[in-house]
Amino acid sequence: MPIYICAILLMIAADQAVKYWAFTSLQAQQTIPLINGVFHLTYIENRGAAFSLFAQFDSRWIFVVLAIVITVAIFTAIYKNMLQTQLGCWSLILVAAGALGNAIDRVAHGFVVDMFDFRLIHFPVFNVADIFICAGGVLFVLYFMFQHKETSEAEK
Repeated sequence: MPIYICAILLMIAADQAVKYWAFTSLQAQQTIPLINGVFHLTYIENRGAAFSLFAQFDSRWIFVVLAIVITVAIFTAIYKNMLQTQLGCWSLILVAAGALGNAIDRVAHGFVVDMFDFRLIHFPVFNVADIFICAGGVLFVLYFMFQHKETSEAEK
């Protein structure tokens, strides 16, 4: 369990460091084209959920509580050995780190700082914590698919 806590703390530190840089350096410039028209660093204050969903409501505390509940559920699942592989555990650790990283922003600022802007495909601006959440989600789907396949084959 300590390795997972250390990993979450390191991921949150990386997320917060990039957000701090964006908040202090990128905010004044608004956008920096790294590959013009394709990939920019763009300062955005996201008051909603993923991709600015629910931005019209003051839902910050709902998302903070949700992040805490998700993290407690993840650590409970890991502690009780409900996930049979490292892939399952690490996928959920990524989700917890991302959820907590964004929750810290919501508590500190009332919004989440986003900065990665893929303009070629008009994708919503996102941040490091969002990458952790999405990567963890994809890995968890893979874990579930392979774990389900192994369980089905064992039952035959």
